[in-house]
Amino acid sequence: MRNLIWSLMLLFSGMSAFSQTKTIEKGSYLSTDKGQKIKLNLLDNNKYELILYSGDYEIKGDSLLFVQNGKDKNIFDLSFVNNSKAKKIKVKFIDPAYYPFYIGTQKGSDSVQYQSLIDIKTKLDPNWIKADLEFEIDKANFLYLVYEGYEGSSSVYKYALPKEVSEITIKYELPVLGDLKLSGFFDQKIGGLKISEKAGKNPLTFFNEKNAQPEKSQKVIPLESKTVSNWTYPGKEEALAASAAADSVAEPLSLDSIAAVSQVDFKLKIENNLKNALAATKQVKDKFLVVVVNGKDSAKTDFDFFIKGQETQIGYNMYTEYNPQYDVYNFYLAGAEDKKWLKNNKIANDPAIIVLNGDGEVLAQAKSDLAGKEYQFGYYSDFYRQLKRADAFLVFDKAIKNKKATDADLINAFNKVSALEVSYDYDTNDVTDPNSTDFVVTKAVQDKKGIEKIWKKLIETHQKDTKPNMLLVETILKEIKDQGFTKQLFKEEKILNDTDFLAIDYLIKHYDAIEKINKEVENSTVESADGMKIGNLSAEISFALQQDTYAAQDETEGKTSQDKAIAVYKKLIAAGKGGFDCYKNYLNYLSQEAEKNGNDAALLKEFSAYFETYLSTEKGNAIQRLDDLFATIDYNSDYSYNGWNSFKEYNSNLCNSAAWAVVLKPENADYIKSAINWSEYSLVVTKNNPYYLDTLAQLYYKDGQKQKAIETQTLAVKYLNPQVEAETAAEIKETLTKMQNGTY
Repeated sequence: MRNLIWSLMLLFSGMSAFSQTKTIEKGSYLSTDKGQKIKLNLLDNNKYELILYSGDYEIKGDSLLFVQNGKDKNIFDLSFVNNSKAKKIKVKFIDPAYYPFYIGTQKGSDSVQYQSLIDIKTKLDPNWIKADLEFEIDKANFLYLVYEGYEGSSSVYKYALPKEVSEITIKYELPVLGDLKLSGFFDQKIGGLKISEKAGKNPLTFFNEKNAQPEKSQKVIPLESKTVSNWTYPGKEEALAASAAADSVAEPLSLDSIAAVSQVDFKLKIENNLKNALAATKQVKDKFLVVVVNGKDSAKTDFDFFIKGQETQIGYNMYTEYNPQYDVYNFYLAGAEDKKWLKNNKIANDPAIIVLNGDGEVLAQAKSDLAGKEYQFGYYSDFYRQLKRADAFLVFDKAIKNKKATDADLINAFNKVSALEVSYDYDTNDVTDPNSTDFVVTKAVQDKKGIEKIWKKLIETHQKDTKPNMLLVETILKEIKDQGFTKQLFKEEKILNDTDFLAIDYLIKHYDAIEKINKEVENSTVESADGMKIGNLSAEISFALQQDTYAAQDETEGKTSQDKAIAVYKKLIAAGKGGFDCYKNYLNYLSQEAEKNGNDAALLKEFSAYFETYLSTEKGNAIQRLDDLFATIDYNSDYSYNGWNSFKEYNSNLCNSAAWAVVLKPENADYIKSAINWSEYSLVVTKNNPYYLDTLAQLYYKDGQKQKAIETQTLAVKYLNPQVEAETAAEIKETLTKMQNGTY
């Protein structure tokens, strides 16, 4: 009948059906219930394999005995809740007991601030008896969790925190592999093996591989995880000794302690003149030069101290080997020989910090010395993103104003701006106080109309391309998805215009070639100069068109944009590129139009094509066909996140909705035979649904299959449940009565 209410999807999404083995048998078993995919093979000759470990096993009745060793280092399970208004972060540590855990926080590249969980417990309540520990921490960029081993080896994990995180739940999961003496037994109730330490606590459940349960969602992955011998931090011993005192607080980690856990002796190369410093900076992409002006007698000493701190912190981030990702700044202390350069660039402040790109262009200035600026010169600082933005804008500005700029220069300029990350301080990084010691970032004034004109000319010129320009492809995709140069330069919400639709035509024209290059890049271990990984092209275009629907506010403008969007969907489908997301959005457009004008003709025609292409059981098993379609969806698709059950529910509801449109309107009678197929399909995918049964019964009746209609409507009444609205349930019962007495 009508679409199944969305709340039912939550019910079905948690269900799975599988047969259960009745006894221990040889074969492969899988466990995923600890967030890890662990495989247990019971082999011939009483041998077993547990991931990479093997040994002997013995079956005694329902008991399974074996010995293994190894290590599992993924011991923390984190989940986040976001709230942009939260001033602090609530932490809930699930049952930490008295394990030697430590928690640390870090802002930017500041020193890590550590505390012992035992200290936190004692401070909150000396007589703590609760299982879980709840407390608050200040906002930070990174979270560190430490498990201090009893044999001098500690595990240190570093996690990136979402910008708007307000709550963190942490669960310690006892390593399932290690130097443990494991045993197991066969649980007859669930038909699976339960494996644990001899104490029997926190068992893992294994099912025969052919009957394995679905894998759980992946954990939050730490940025770093490492084992540190004799891990410590300043104040740790004192804090432990005074753990019974309510005011016990850990000291911050010092630079010497950071150096102790780093294995990289990193050194910044400090040039002795500005020319060499600029040349060294220009050699590396996205690297900047920090020029320090300081006339104090202690300037050299202060500069050297700052450099030492930077080297220590960068080496700590790299940890085991040099990583250029963290080496993003060069530093130079200006001297008397640089007075002319300072004058030419109108820099009169002393002290001052000037940040330059490799071409010597000023990107940012601050009326300040280096004191207190340490945190801003790290890779993770938002200041680095602001500098990349300022640099890209300057390059862009020069390119579009250069009458001799080549076509390639312009595409590179548009691409560089479009590829920028959005700054965390996107709307609030302007410094207005003339006496501020904060950085003032250089801004290039852009001519919007002029830029749009140049972009339009580029798109028009490239319509004649015989093969795709992949930099242009990437730039187009960013632009039509409201992530490109318009967003970056003008902070405006994107509404697709004629140039954008012409750009989409470029993507469709070169669709196969783009997909081929995309696969080559995906399968290659070498980065390509003109190829970059993009998502499923049909899904990317569909996403942009759907987003544009929400952006267009004016009714006339929205209608024009929608008509053009429908034309794009038709082109994709006609070219055989109409994937799931394409059809989903297209059918949604047509459904809205049908609701407005009362005519379902276009909707039913296109849905029929979708059904025959992807769902029809004439081409295979219904579930298998649906599974094949699910495998093609883009990783950015809603249903990639929502999962298989939601995807299945969407398609069965879609079939029922189309079939119901045929029930409701006599003018759709030509589709009765097709609608019966759609309705029967919905019940293959979602069995015994009273809504779907009601739809199918009425279609049978309209097709002259009256007895079959009565039998099906009887089932619809049988499977009514409390989740069905009372009014709808009454209508279903009334329809059965009418069918039985011939008044339908």
